[in-house]
Amino acid sequence: MNQEEKPSQETLDQWSKDPKNWIWGMFYYNPKDKRIFPPKKIAWMGFTTNFANTKSILAMIGILIFVALVILTIETKKAP
Repeated sequence: MNQEEKPSQETLDQWSKDPKNWIWGMFYYNPKDKRIFPPKKIAWMGFTTNFANTKSILAMIGILIFVALVILTIETKKAP
């Protein structure tokens, strides 16, 4: 597949459901998949991180840092 071609929805669904793309059944790892947050195996359960995609990992780290900063800010405002 050419890098400029986008995979079809059918291909994306196959990747998400393929057990070879899941490490220990819970970590999604597919270098062909360029989506930042692909759906979980069971789509209604939300999204996951593609650990083969650097942008996906950086986005997840950014979200975690943001949440930690919000919690830290709230906790420091509570202090007497």
